[in-house]
Amino acid sequence: MRVRRSLAVTAAVAVAALAAACGGGGSSSGGDGKVQLSLVAYSTPQAAYKDIIAAFQKTPEGKNITFTQSYGASGDQSRAVAAGLKADIVHLSLEPDVTRLVKAGLVADDWNKGADKGILTKSIVVIGVRKGNPKAIKTWDDLIKPGTEVITPNPFTSGGARWNVLAGYGAKSSKGADQASGLKYLDSLFTNVPVQDDSARKSLQTFTGGKGDAILSYENEAIFAQQNGQAIDYVVPDDTILIENPAAVTKNSAHPTEAAAFLKFLHSSAAQEIFVKNGYRPTLDGVAGANFPTPAGLFTINDLGGWSKVNTEFFDPKAGLLVAIEQKLGVATEK
Repeated sequence: MRVRRSLAVTAAVAVAALAAACGGGGSSSGGDGKVQLSLVAYSTPQAAYKDIIAAFQKTPEGKNITFTQSYGASGDQSRAVAAGLKADIVHLSLEPDVTRLVKAGLVADDWNKGADKGILTKSIVVIGVRKGNPKAIKTWDDLIKPGTEVITPNPFTSGGARWNVLAGYGAKSSKGADQASGLKYLDSLFTNVPVQDDSARKSLQTFTGGKGDAILSYENEAIFAQQNGQAIDYVVPDDTILIENPAAVTKNSAHPTEAAAFLKFLHSSAAQEIFVKNGYRPTLDGVAGANFPTPAGLFTINDLGGWSKVNTEFFDPKAGLLVAIEQKLGVATEK
């Protein structure tokens, strides 16, 4: 698995380099004054960016800017950028995927020092179910009943999967106070997972394709599926985690002024309203259409000790708490 993952990252970098050489990728400016920026993001916000980029290009700051876009599993995207994939702006699923780029010298140390702490979009983990909820799935305990198939991605490739894991763990461990109960729950949960795709968007495609009784998902992904005519409903658990997705400009951008202007636009009410229309919870107050329920037991990553602690404790590919659970199922954890 280590070799295959390395080849995948190498291939992604090679494809990006070929596209740049052909004029279809990378970051460039021509004699006409136009600038091309490279956006590298995790799998789910692609639909939102179609409208956001169009809106940005109508502003004075964005009128001469075009974009190349790359979407995929957050961990894979982060590793590809660290290995050489060109990016001017990154929008990833979770903070450790940006931290990797800080350690690689590609993102500034102070990327998260602003009022929003570098967070661009928010969501929560929900339980997606078949239309009408034929199995009456309402709680975390319902997901571990015998015969219930649950779809969730591989947490060693997908940022969305890590949020899912921590939502279930936090809910069943009293936010980490009872680690044994939380790990017992995860062991039972993953026994009911028949397939682990490498990204949240691929897991959604698996579920809407007919496999599984339930799917652990970003709230915005469930809303996206409904908006696109998929016959699914979703349940908001009483206890679940607040998802916070970071974004940053890279230090090696050939067009840092334009990249910074785009990042600033992403945090504006205009862009946040588009994110809301696509099911995301905004980072700003007062954004039109932001009518989302607040679960009674909503908790954050900080309630579990923060990403620095949690990422090592749970998701270290050799010694993390989830490794033994995955290895029993024959699922690879090496990157």
